[in-house]
Amino acid sequence: MTDTTLPSDAQLVEETLGGQPEAFGKLVLKYQDRLFNAVLHVVGNPEDARDMVQEALVQAFLKLESFQRRSAFYTWLYRIALNAAISHRRRLRPMASVEGAGATGRLQPSNREADPAAVLDCKERCRQVRQAIAQLADDHRAVLVLRDIEGCDYQTIAEILALPVGTVRSRLHRARLQLRDVLKEMLVS
Repeated sequence: MTDTTLPSDAQLVEETLGGQPEAFGKLVLKYQDRLFNAVLHVVGNPEDARDMVQEALVQAFLKLESFQRRSAFYTWLYRIALNAAISHRRRLRPMASVEGAGATGRLQPSNREADPAAVLDCKERCRQVRQAIAQLADDHRAVLVLRDIEGCDYQTIAEILALPVGTVRSRLHRARLQLRDVLKEMLVS
């Protein structure tokens, strides 16, 4: 009988550093979709998100020796991707359109057999939420995406963003208030 347990991230990092780059490929397969979804909510369109994820993965591979293992590998990888995405957004001011995010975000309806009008209504609401998230300040958007879309706990967010947990909580509160205000404004107009 063979052992079917998957290697841990730490094992894959060690194998990569030991000269087995295919081990890093396993990390890429494990995290690329999750990373893409998170980055998509920061940069606003799928093409840029794919580019940022690719850039983050290349940077992670090149800088793997600097990974100090004080946090989870995904936390470290996400931080690289988030920094790349935020830098990209700053270079692109004014913001790029989020119209193309359509079928790639997590906010899509899960029931494909639902009433077509309900599906269209849900897609429109998802588009509006994506647009509203794109209007948030970078620090608010990052915290909101990590908590409410990625489901990260406060400690993980604090590690990713290098912030105290209290700051994460207050930014999240302000981000939700700002999101509510932006959505109200969008619904009125």
